[in-house]
Amino acid sequence: MNDAHLHMVVNHFPIIGIILGFGILVTGIFLKNNSVKNTAYCLFIVGAIFAAVSMATGEGAEEIAENLPSVTDQIIEKHEELAEKLAIVLYALGVISIIGLFLNYKNHSKAIFVAYLAVLVAIAGIFLGKQTGTSGGEIRHTEIRTNAPQVNATMENENEEDDH
Repeated sequence: MNDAHLHMVVNHFPIIGIILGFGILVTGIFLKNNSVKNTAYCLFIVGAIFAAVSMATGEGAEEIAENLPSVTDQIIEKHEELAEKLAIVLYALGVISIIGLFLNYKNHSKAIFVAYLAVLVAIAGIFLGKQTGTSGGEIRHTEIRTNAPQVNATMENENEEDDH
């Protein structure tokens, strides 16, 4: 398994985890249930850990992907910049979640404020996660690129030329 493969295996969890965690946290706040909120916090912490692994494997994946046809430095750079922003948000959310777990454990009166802060940070993370995931998908999935008809037509012309 190379870095590109490992990167593709781990990079989905931070995005999926933040979406699931957000829903669970909002449910926990609505139900006023610390166990449910703690479940969301744990998902956010695991998401931050997976984000770190994803960032650690990103350079190796880039080295492999930049040699593939129809992959440009511009596409990779866009993804890398978005991933760095998302990672910062996920790391912050992980720290907030650790604080939230601790305050819930202590039944501290400020725990609800941490929960609301986590909701706000998670919303930012979901937004960045969508952008990061899309930009990562565009690296190999030419059909989802903004210029998809142009790229696909160019690739078809190249394939036709190869056949002759």
